[in-house]
Amino acid sequence: MNWSEIIRLALQEDLGTGDITTDYLDLEPIPEKAFMIAKAPGVLAGLEIVKEVFLTVDKNLKITMYKRDGDTVKRGDEILRLEGNPASILKGERTALNFLQRLSGIATMTKAMVDKLEGTSAKLLDTRKTTPLLRSMEKYAVRVGGGYNHRFGLYDMILIKDNHIRACGSITEAVKRVKEKNIAYKIEVEVSNIKELEEAVKAGVDRILLDNMSISKIKNCVKRFGSKVELEVSGGVTLDNIREIAQTGVPYISSGALTHSYQSLDISLLFKE
Repeated sequence: MNWSEIIRLALQEDLGTGDITTDYLDLEPIPEKAFMIAKAPGVLAGLEIVKEVFLTVDKNLKITMYKRDGDTVKRGDEILRLEGNPASILKGERTALNFLQRLSGIATMTKAMVDKLEGTSAKLLDTRKTTPLLRSMEKYAVRVGGGYNHRFGLYDMILIKDNHIRACGSITEAVKRVKEKNIAYKIEVEVSNIKELEEAVKAGVDRILLDNMSISKIKNCVKRFGSKVELEVSGGVTLDNIREIAQTGVPYISSGALTHSYQSLDISLLFKE
């Protein structure tokens, strides 16, 4: 589903049969000015989506952008200006803010984590723990914040997790079955201890995900196998520990928190004379 379709459905969800509050006010279609203003510091993401929301409501609205995606804002910064029919602005306001606040929250959290990695070689990855149907937008916000996208869905990379392994009986058997049919996709396997890691390396996978391991165990994994296979750390990654994880030498760190535990950026839309 493309972004235009998502925007159309979001507006349909909010407007339904019509904005009865705005419609009953019988506002004169005299052009008014409104501004989106940051009420907290953060990183912006989703401004083109905001633009499309308002233009979908009313193609005659004039939108002037003061900021771009990836820009850092502080409290009180004006982000954009809207000029046109006040009824149109009111009808698009909440949908536009919902997108911008959430995507900017993701970008802000991602940037904070990426900043903690400065001076290391580790890359921060997202996960599939996203809002249904909004994955492409949320993964875009991760990129705006300086992170990288892991697989987009179940179809573009093979990741053999603990439940797959239990269903097959072992890592060796699971990898064997996948390799019999796979000629195009990278294979990653999730492990929780050194024994499983050794088995995965022997099976010949491309990347191994170290799940919920302590720092000392991660260091041991990197020391023993870091030169033989790509390693990724996941589970319990926070702003407080991500740098320590990166300093183990692991090349990839993934965090579901980027898209499920962020705080939306506080942004308002205000009419001004």
